[in-house]
Amino acid sequence: MIALASDHAGFLYKEHAKAVLKEMKLEFKDFGTHSAESVDYPDFAHKASESISKGECEFGILVCGSGIGVSIVANKHKGVRAAACESVTAAQLSRRHNNANILCFGERLVGWGVAEGMIRTFLSTNFEGGRHTRRVEKIHSLTSC
Repeated sequence: MIALASDHAGFLYKEHAKAVLKEMKLEFKDFGTHSAESVDYPDFAHKASESISKGECEFGILVCGSGIGVSIVANKHKGVRAAACESVTAAQLSRRHNNANILCFGERLVGWGVAEGMIRTFLSTNFEGGRHTRRVEKIHSLTSC
């Protein structure tokens, strides 16, 4: 199950992402927003990220104007590794090396073709493991810095 969420600035791409997920025959849950009316991105990013943290969804796609705000919110949740990406290569590496479980991007920063490529790549790329495993384990090992 894929968690989807956006604010008003990412609403159009979130709606486009639904079509891509349907084509890929992947189930998803839309945590909102449900219109282009102005809203606060943390409200929706928290809901989607919580579903990943609780194990209700395996992966997530969060969209706002830049992708940065939603990634900051998402990474506050236990077990979440959200990556703000602006290229297909970044999306691929976030999965291969960082075992990212949420893809974040900005509707104002990338064209739809790039966004679609990132979605497809992110959801079809596996974590490499190996030397990357110990590094990913260190992400969640500290209780405070």
